[in-house]
Amino acid sequence: MFKYLQRRVIQAIPTFFGVTILSFLIILSAPGDPVAMITFSPNPSPEAIMALRRQLGLDQPPLLQYVYWLVGNDWTLIDVDGDGVGETQGERRGLLRGDLGNSIKQKRPVMDLIAQRIPATLRLGVAALVLGYLIGVTLGVFAAVFHRTWVDQIIRVLSVIGNAVPAFWMGLLLIIIFGVQLDLLPISGMSDITKRGKFDLGDALSHMILPVSVLSLNTIAFISRFTRTQILEVLQQDYVRTAFAKGLQTREIWFRHALRNGLLPVATFLGPSIGTLLAGSVIIEQVFQWPGMGKLIIDAVFSRDYPLVMGSVVMASMMFIFGVLLSDIMYVILDPRIRLE
Repeated sequence: MFKYLQRRVIQAIPTFFGVTILSFLIILSAPGDPVAMITFSPNPSPEAIMALRRQLGLDQPPLLQYVYWLVGNDWTLIDVDGDGVGETQGERRGLLRGDLGNSIKQKRPVMDLIAQRIPATLRLGVAALVLGYLIGVTLGVFAAVFHRTWVDQIIRVLSVIGNAVPAFWMGLLLIIIFGVQLDLLPISGMSDITKRGKFDLGDALSHMILPVSVLSLNTIAFISRFTRTQILEVLQQDYVRTAFAKGLQTREIWFRHALRNGLLPVATFLGPSIGTLLAGSVIIEQVFQWPGMGKLIIDAVFSRDYPLVMGSVVMASMMFIFGVLLSDIMYVILDPRIRLE
């Protein structure tokens, strides 16, 4: 097991750097200039602009910018007020030495901004993942048990609708119905602004109902269909037919043989799902004004905040690689027949 994990970690290293290179090239090719976004003076002098570009390292070739982002350099950030004079922020150490740099727009360390926002995203994503798997597996089992009945048909139709309906459209629809017309649930934020500093579990849960429901919809649809397919496939195996022929109880056959073996592939999807928590919540956080990583990434993209965008990409890549590695570990643990070493 240890040798396998070691090999998988080594294989993940080029994947990680490949993602960072591709993301770096995409953000460089995007239109707009980050210097123009953060220059406060309406008519800055060319000297001030060149000084700021030099301080940010934007006057270097793209390859050199990427190398400096990895290993660090002596760039400093300055606060432009029209004359090109500002405060220095010190030396930057680079990604390989644990420094993601400073945000161009907010002039704060990228790691601090991510650490401030990622708990909100994890709260939303983990809740949606747990809810999606619980409901998805339950619906999939019911669809398999009542195969070719009206129950199976209804669950299949609901799963198709869940995959087809856009998340942002469903979010806006739920806001109109439950937030505006019925006035039952809050439509934005994580908590009531009048309760700042005081944690209220009921208030927190009420703010999570709508975004979690929308974010888990796609997971419910996919897991329910996949669970149904896997269990129906397991029921065709010889050992299940032998169990029926031996006269074992139907409940024991379903739960001990069919369900246990049918859920093995489903469990392996949990790892990649963890890796996509950050990417999947971007649109939902924007719709419900959830103060998480999604909103931070969108603001960074529109303001051409290169260090913040790249820091978010690094975090998302690490989460996905960790999720895939966790999926491999779970598959080995759940299925002792596999000997990956």
